[in-house]
Amino acid sequence: MRGVPRPHGVHALVRRTHEGRILEALRERGPLSRGQIARKVGLSRTTLSEITSSLLARGAIVVVDTDAAERRGSGRPAERLALDPRSGQFLGIDFGHRRVHISVADAAHEIVASGAHRYGDADWTERLKGAFGLLDRLGRETGVHFAALQGVGIGIPFSTPYGASPGEDPASDLRATFEDHFGTPVVIDNNTRLAALAEAIEMPGGAARDLVYVRLSDGVGGGLVVGGRLVSGANGVAGELGHVRAVPDGRRCRCGRRGCLETVASVPAIVAECRARGVAVTSLADLESATWLWHPVVDDVLRDAAGALGRVLAAVTLALNPARIVVGGELVRVAPVFLRHVVATLRRELFTTHDATSLVRGPSLGDDDGSLGAIAALYHQSLLIVGYQEPSTTAAVSRTRSFARMRPT
Repeated sequence: MRGVPRPHGVHALVRRTHEGRILEALRERGPLSRGQIARKVGLSRTTLSEITSSLLARGAIVVVDTDAAERRGSGRPAERLALDPRSGQFLGIDFGHRRVHISVADAAHEIVASGAHRYGDADWTERLKGAFGLLDRLGRETGVHFAALQGVGIGIPFSTPYGASPGEDPASDLRATFEDHFGTPVVIDNNTRLAALAEAIEMPGGAARDLVYVRLSDGVGGGLVVGGRLVSGANGVAGELGHVRAVPDGRRCRCGRRGCLETVASVPAIVAECRARGVAVTSLADLESATWLWHPVVDDVLRDAAGALGRVLAAVTLALNPARIVVGGELVRVAPVFLRHVVATLRRELFTTHDATSLVRGPSLGDDDGSLGAIAALYHQSLLIVGYQEPSTTAAVSRTRSFARMRPT
């Protein structure tokens, strides 16, 4: 599945811009001849012929018919080109602790396939098996193919330097696996940071300049947008809120330390605490039922966990002064009251100049936020990621899209 050779440097940037304009014209207008495309985007016929030949070879566009029915005179009918609706161009994969979520975007940057697979507490061999099985299933169900894939973005549940070379981070084997399989560049980053990128882009009124994102699921992770930039930090661990100590001498965390926020505010920690207090809660569904029934013990557990999170977020707020804090993940979806408890803690912890009610909000996106953020990182389209290393892929476009237009229908 090796791709067509691509230009590099300044020529690559110009080429990507031209490709983006051509693909946008086809997305907006439907099938067009090369002459019509040239007039619309302002390119010479020679340049346009070279770029469309490359797009055809990669499977991004297809020849659908000719203009013979509309053509006047005796000239040779011109081929009409269109986006290939079955061609997956950009692949976003979010590996969580117990599930993988995949989103696939086409050449117009629309989401054409999306799905999830749960694998429990599996090793990476099983996680990879689940991911490739999900890709096969999405292909069968939607007709999407990956022969022209331009890039793979992967989110993983631990921190890694963005764009690091094989051998420099724990994800090197994962990167090599997908590069070998698809023959295309791969970008890997923390999945919660990628979810933060997706949420920041989705913010009403345009991309957020100062945002704190925290995800409460099988673990607890975070992402930071500071001064209009997605921040990774010197060692790629910026935003690891789950491993801020919230309870002195608390439970042992998977990281080896004690009292991390993850030991208090993750879904497994809350379920375990409910059981320890005598409530028969063994799953996320049980927790949701108990929450909607206003079980007093469960509400106390949620209040304690929200208090721990609120105190951590208060410290972050005083340090960074974000315009918005987004609290997402499975816990917030099944227990919306958790957000109110977080807001109550922030009211007590912050200065009166901070309006905790307007500061904190739930997510705009669903469980696909990490995979959508992985695709956004591939596009390298947003000012939010100017400081990140750009992958060697043609996945750049000339403007920022709202994920509202990228959601599956």
